[in-house]
Amino acid sequence: MLGLNGTLFQPATFQLTGIPGLQTGQACVALVFCILYLISIIGNLSILVLVVQEPALHQPMYYFLSMLSLNDLGVSFSTLPTVLATFCFNYRHVGFDGCLVQMFFIHTFSFMESGILLAMSFDRFVAICDPLHYATVLTNSRILAMGLGILTKSFTTLFPFPFLVKRLPFCMGNVLHHSYCLHPDLMKVACGDIHVNNIYGLFVIIFIYGIDSTFILLSYAFILRTVLAIASQKQRLKALNTCMSHICAVLAFYVPIIAVSMIHRFWKSAPPVVHVMMSNVYLFVPPMLNPIIYSVKTKEIRRGILNVFFKSQS
Repeated sequence: MLGLNGTLFQPATFQLTGIPGLQTGQACVALVFCILYLISIIGNLSILVLVVQEPALHQPMYYFLSMLSLNDLGVSFSTLPTVLATFCFNYRHVGFDGCLVQMFFIHTFSFMESGILLAMSFDRFVAICDPLHYATVLTNSRILAMGLGILTKSFTTLFPFPFLVKRLPFCMGNVLHHSYCLHPDLMKVACGDIHVNNIYGLFVIIFIYGIDSTFILLSYAFILRTVLAIASQKQRLKALNTCMSHICAVLAFYVPIIAVSMIHRFWKSAPPVVHVMMSNVYLFVPPMLNPIIYSVKTKEIRRGILNVFFKSQS
């Protein structure tokens, strides 16, 4: 579709949507989102401060945890402006270019989380399967290289998306189904040939989520084999316990992704509110849960919190 100036039609703004069917009670929804953001931001900032301040946490496992917390902050801050504008101030418009920028960062941080979880599974693999070489394998320089590699992979893989979207005409309206911008949502209002976008989107999902999840499963297959070979039941449980926080974080991240995919594949007639709520779970729950999981399940994190608390008291 061509505009008056001979260019592909692109709306000046997109209109964001809250939660379908909840036209009343927006104040309660806004309160819930504010609580989720507060828990996520305060929790992840606390993890970062703890790892920096506590010498006992200057270990590879906690460096990877810092990456996860930093990335979760990125996810939260990517969605925060439009979500709070929609639910707290009833301002439901976002500029076209601003929407593309938000889409890029939301997807980039989401894919980075998958890579960080893979790096953390490698950390657990080395710690349990080859503990004598743990310090020599996971040096600071290698951890830094892994972090930069995850960032580079996600950034370069997602970089074409804004340009692939920008080339499309949007003649099926400008109303999106979420309070933030996602690539699949933008494809629903595009009226040009979206085959390239869909094919590249599928490639990215398989390349990142598919490969990362496969190697995470392989890591735990080797870990389980090593643990089962330990004679002492007490030592087996102790080894498995060091993995529980990471396993919970993996489940908190991948279960919503699988649920969203299953709903799109097998429940095409699902009410819009189902799709919106599942997307919200996918984006808001992992950043909130991760600091809670590691604070509850990791003894060193709990000890670090107590040390900081008693230092502040004294």
